[in-house]
Amino acid sequence: MENISLDDFLSEGIIKEKKFREKVNNVNWNKFADKKVIIKGCAKVTVPTWAYLIITSKLSQYADRIYFGEPCSAVEIFKKEN
Repeated sequence: MENISLDDFLSEGIIKEKKFREKVNNVNWNKFADKKVIIKGCAKVTVPTWAYLIITSKLSQYADRIYFGEPCSAVEIFKKEN
């Protein structure tokens, strides 16, 4: 299972929308093609809801399944239809 941490998208210790969107656009999303991906539920800072939505919308174009939370208690939030 592949992991995405929102901490990787911080700018100056917080999530700033403009910088966040730039970082999202620079991710090679193809590496998640047909894989199970978990968006880690904990971050060093408060994460706005829109950040999770943006990541999920990008991932849903590539990933087979998307989960949210921690590996021991992940919640499936997307499953690609065959």
